[in-house]
Amino acid sequence: MLEYTVEGTVIGFPGEGFSINLDAYQGDRAARIDVSRDAAGMPGVSFERPPEICIEIPARDVRVVKTGEADDAGIQQIKRLVKPLDMSKVSIISRGENEAEVTAEFPADRIAAERAALENRSGGKNTIITDDIGRPSVMVRVPKFRWSDVYDGAGDEICSAFIAGGREVDHLYISKYLNIVEYGRAYSIYGRDPANSLTIDEAREACARKGRGWHLLTNAEWCAIAHLCEKRGIRPGGNTSKGSDALDPRASGEPAQSGHRIDESITERTLTGTGPESWSHDGTAAGIYDMVGNVWEHVAGLRLVDGEIQIIKDNDSALGVDESAQSGSWRAITRDGKLTGPGEPLTCKYDSLCMGSASLDIAALPQGFALGTEVTRPQYTGENAGADGAYAVMPLRVLKTNGGFEPAALLTKLGLAPVSGDSTDQLFFMRNYGERMPQRGGSWYDGAFAGMWELYMRDGRDYVYPDMGFRSAYVDISI
Repeated sequence: MLEYTVEGTVIGFPGEGFSINLDAYQGDRAARIDVSRDAAGMPGVSFERPPEICIEIPARDVRVVKTGEADDAGIQQIKRLVKPLDMSKVSIISRGENEAEVTAEFPADRIAAERAALENRSGGKNTIITDDIGRPSVMVRVPKFRWSDVYDGAGDEICSAFIAGGREVDHLYISKYLNIVEYGRAYSIYGRDPANSLTIDEAREACARKGRGWHLLTNAEWCAIAHLCEKRGIRPGGNTSKGSDALDPRASGEPAQSGHRIDESITERTLTGTGPESWSHDGTAAGIYDMVGNVWEHVAGLRLVDGEIQIIKDNDSALGVDESAQSGSWRAITRDGKLTGPGEPLTCKYDSLCMGSASLDIAALPQGFALGTEVTRPQYTGENAGADGAYAVMPLRVLKTNGGFEPAALLTKLGLAPVSGDSTDQLFFMRNYGERMPQRGGSWYDGAFAGMWELYMRDGRDYVYPDMGFRSAYVDISI
């Protein structure tokens, strides 16, 4: 039996004539990886299609992170093939000419050492948190603050993102990177093609499956971070123009080789965290990356139903409350910012500024929409409320109100009304019929319109696209 171990960048072969043929599968996709020494003793790696694969073999703890053509160093490519994280230990055991067993481990002492080193480098802003099966994610620690710390004219109460189940939490832990999905769970890992083309409920499940306290990033958490950026005068950049920043074309990330392609010469998505520090929420290496651009991000705790704004109270979404279409946890907002049952009179709604029709043509109606307490101009008047017909889009900052309606502070706190000081043209997409779920931040396609306040509430909960992803968050609810 021949065995070698990969740790760090050190790779050793225990003998001449050594050969491993590993079959890797992901659903109906398959690839063969051949590792060998030739007669001259030079290591080499060869691959059969597909050129990109991230695999899971249920009976074994096996991963192939990224494949591609072997570089001149040959065997050094193995590090990128079999290591999902730099802290993993990978063993490959040859059981014959055409059989191999591959295992990957995450030693607890190694994770503890990596966590200590990361916290030291980041001044305590970053850490590593493991899930219910011991797999790590890189997280950014956001300390509790009061609304008056970030929002001019706000009261002195604790920011609602730090209140879950009526109890305060001292920190939010936000995925540093857009998430990937492995073993059905969401992970925050550097340098990966972000997960995409998942529904909001699939993203929610991938987060919740990690264990108690893990959840899909909520709208309350997103807006808490956005208000921090606004207060500090920071407008994070990002992949908003097919791999680069529309406002700073010199800034770019590493292309995702399996990215969605409109043109075969262009890969639109970029690998997580590979952009410059200006692409983080605080403009430093310790920040949260890619909140602007790359892929839209599903957020929990918010929806529209026939134009009515509905939310989950405070940050109760972090507790894994039911957010299904028929859930009783949804609350509407009165004009003075109180919570009430959905469908009650005079709750906050978005009304079109021009009347729609029964046509199912997908087209943007002119004039935009306004905030008020009634929907008098639905964008679609046909019988199918879940249809995807007309919609409206406009910069959030120019959103007006109907009939002298003064937006409650809660709407501004949750990024649903204009934010003082925002002079950008970040867009708000909206349909005021049917159930519409939220995404934030824009994508590689949105150009200069992308930003922390950009909001997409145009589609239903089953909608997917290659420019829609997500990230998980964690709160310690054991205290």
